[in-house]
Parts: sequence; structure tokens; C-alpha cells
Amino acid sequence: MPQYSRITGTGSYLPPRRVTNQQLVEQLAQRGVETSDQWIVERTGIQARHFADDGVFSSDLAVHAARQALEAANCQAGDIDLIIVATSTPDMVFPSTASIVQHKLGIAGCPAFDVQAVCTGFIYALTVADSMIRSGAASKALVIGSEIFSRILDFNDRTTCVLFGDGAGAVVLEASNEPGILACDLHADGSHREILHVPGHVSGGEISGNPLLQMDGQAVFKLAVGLLEKTATAALEKAGMQKEDIDWLVPHQANIRIMLSTARKLRLSPEKVIQTVHDHGNTSAASIPLALDVGVRNGQIQRGQKLLLEGVGGGFTWGSVLLQY
Repeated sequence: MPQYSRITGTGSYLPPRRVTNQQLVEQLAQRGVETSDQWIVERTGIQARHFADDGVFSSDLAVHAARQALEAANCQAGDIDLIIVATSTPDMVFPSTASIVQHKLGIAGCPAFDVQAVCTGFIYALTVADSMIRSGAASKALVIGSEIFSRILDFNDRTTCVLFGDGAGAVVLEASNEPGILACDLHADGSHREILHVPGHVSGGEISGNPLLQMDGQAVFKLAVGLLEKTATAALEKAGMQKEDIDWLVPHQANIRIMLSTARKLRLSPEKVIQTVHDHGNTSAASIPLALDVGVRNGQIQRGQKLLLEGVGGGFTWGSVLLQY
């Protein structure tokens, strides 16, 4: 039985509609909501984000990213024997977005399911896929993060609606005798659920409660920085490695201040942090695989380098994956 699972291909997709801060500021002004490009950039580092058009779903974004990853891994959709989609914005209540992606890729029969851990979703999904490959339950997995957060934003709340965007990222994870995923670390604490949540739900054919995202930004920031350092340290300890061994930090792209604060605690220079938040915004479960694919395709991330992937999300959830690319 192979000892490792290894990423053999990456892919990503952003909806064509790019919305700059200034465009968003003008749209919000029509609603009587005041903000500015300077205010957004200073607090978040975000300059633009991408929004999906009406009639486009998370599965559509996921399929685009998946096909890129399959091509990069030099394998066919029919070779895949496991599909996991991390999303908080599924196409529908059920069936799973993963099963819809499976059908759109023209395959059937293999396990396909969703993972819901919000912004930590891709870390959770990658950990599950790694465990299934190591156990022999799968040999080639598609692990995807895909979100259309623009549909759950309150555009009357400038503290949240400027933060998020839509997109998808994917990896092909294969059984291998070569080192790949070295350590995983996952956590959750439901006592913090109210600092970042969408409390609405479907009941009796209607939406009950608020179906839009609500966040206590200061509480999330304070919690996130400490937890990200702890999960990074835990993953390193599990792998018997030191902070100095990290070649690249690929963090959840939530906020440039959180990302750089985490890097400082890990004694990593900003140049060792893959940063896409300026052009993507926070794409929740898609942000880490999106950033990973950008780093791979622009030549920053090279084979053999050690990467630390980490994120925090509503729930409250947090976790990390340490891998050799």
C-alpha cells in the first residue's frame, strides 16, 4: 500500500465578471451605503473580486477548475475514483454539489460528497481525501473548493459585502510512494459560531431567519491569528519539522493583515506568503486551492518544496496541511 498521497495537478477558475473596489463603491452608493477604495484596501488588502453571473452555480465553477487540475495531472476524468467538494454555497440543498460535478465531468460510480467547514473546507476535504487514499479506499481524488458567496452577502453591510468573492480551485490527489501530504491538523469549536454565520434555513418552503452572512470582524480577527499559529505549529510537530523548513505559506485569503500577522508569528517573510486576496477577495473554501494554483502556475511554487496550507472559518473551524509539493 502506498505510504503517501501527493498533489499531481492543480487548477482554478474565476468568473469573468471582475468587480473593482471603485465599481463596488459606486454600486453601494446607489443603496445609500458609504465606503471607499481606500477604506477597503487599508483594512483588507482587497482591490477587486469576481462575481458569478445569474444562472451560474458552484458546480459550474468547480468543473472548470477540475478540468484544469486533471489536465495538469495528465489524467482523465474517468481515472478519478473519489470527488470531494468543499463548499458553503451548494447548488441546492441536495443532492451534493460533488455529485453534480461528477455528472458534469461525464463520470459515475465513484464516491462523491461535499464537506462544509466554510473557509477551512478545503483543508478538511484534503485531509479526508488523504486519509481515504492512505487507507486504500481511493487512488485518485479530485478535491475542490468552490463558492459563490456573492449570493449570501448583505449589500447593505459595508463591513462584510466588500470582503468576499466567487471562484473555485481544485487539486488531483494521487496515491504515491513519494512524499506528499506530510501532516494534517483539524479543529472546530461551535461555541464561537455566532461570530461568523448565515443563520437562515429552509422551512416549509420558505426561508426562516436571516439568509445573509453576518460577521463580527474584530472577534474573528482576534481568534484567527492565534489559532492559525497553533495549527501551523501542530502540523510541523506532527511532521517532525521546524518553521524554517517551510518554503511557502499558502493561507486562506481572508484579510492581508491576518495573513501577514500569521507569517510574522511563523518567522516567515511576506515574500514567502502566496497572496491573491488583492484580486480575488475572500473566496472561502476556494481561496486556498485558488492561491495554490496561482503559485504553481506563476512559477513561485516548485516541485519538492514544502508548503503549509492553513485556514479558519465559520463554525468556528480551523486547520492546516503540511505537504511536499
